Amino acid sequence: MSGGLAALLDDVAALARMAAASVDDVGAAAGRASAKAAGVVVDDTAVTPRYVTGFTADRELPMIRKIALGSLRNKLVIILPAILLLSQFLPRALTPILMVGGVYLSFEGAEKIWEKVSGHHPAKEETPASAQGPDQEKAMVSGAIRTDFILSAEIMVISLNEVAEEGLLARAVILVVVGIAITALVYGVVALIVKMDDVGLHLTRRPSESARRVGDLLVRGMPKLLAVLSTVGMIAMLWVGGHILLVGADELGWHGPYALVHHAEEAVHGVPGVGGVLAWLVNTLASAVIGVVVGAVVVGVLHLLPKRKGAEQH
Repeated sequence: MSGGLAALLDDVAALARMAAASVDDVGAAAGRASAKAAGVVVDDTAVTPRYVTGFTADRELPMIRKIALGSLRNKLVIILPAILLLSQFLPRALTPILMVGGVYLSFEGAEKIWEKVSGHHPAKEETPASAQGPDQEKAMVSGAIRTDFILSAEIMVISLNEVAEEGLLARAVILVVVGIAITALVYGVVALIVKMDDVGLHLTRRPSESARRVGDLLVRGMPKLLAVLSTVGMIAMLWVGGHILLVGADELGWHGPYALVHHAEEAVHGVPGVGGVLAWLVNTLASAVIGVVVGAVVVGVLHLLPKRKGAEQH
């Protein structure tokens, strides 16, 4: 009897060790996948704060929570099942679908440039955006979730490529872990960014002189930081969109553009000390230029179509 119990305990211990090893493997694979998607995570973090700019402080965190839940829904309910099925049965379709997202991101970034250059900005209200009614808040949240969808798709596809050799179930588990972890990271940082001015205001009321100075610096600096992040977000959309198109074209057989970029990278890679950084800058600049060109074409078409329709009606 005792021998049978000992054997059973040995079997349980062996199963526990196997389960622990599996968890470690999933964690390691999720870590590798997340690291590869880190660039897009930065872009997602930079893009989001502009959607809550102009709203009253009491609505910022609820809006971020709604956007975060929408992002999680994008990743786990829509994107994850779709890319798992495509990777299993039609893997070649992933690249063209991702390139459509690249065009959308390029358009979003180029339109922001067009607004700055042409002066055709959306009408600004003197009152906070939230005072315009719940429809305005809903529209901003929906816009943020739509933009997040493209970035989330990029994150999940990059992550999928890193674990493509795993089995279907393992891929699903790893991507769930990546999706939850990255969403928590991105929107946790976004929440800290947009609430930093409130933290500064609290510090200005502390008795400590140094705390008041830090608080004053935060209060005065946060509007500038949000403006900078808005610009970074615009550039990030062009960069990521262009990079998706550059890599996608190469994967579909049009090797010329990426070959030129690769040769330019090699030309500067040998510079002592900064070669790696220069190569990255070349790739980033080339991607951004492609994003600007493609986005400008889409913006031009969309701005010309209404004029042509108006002319035809007259």
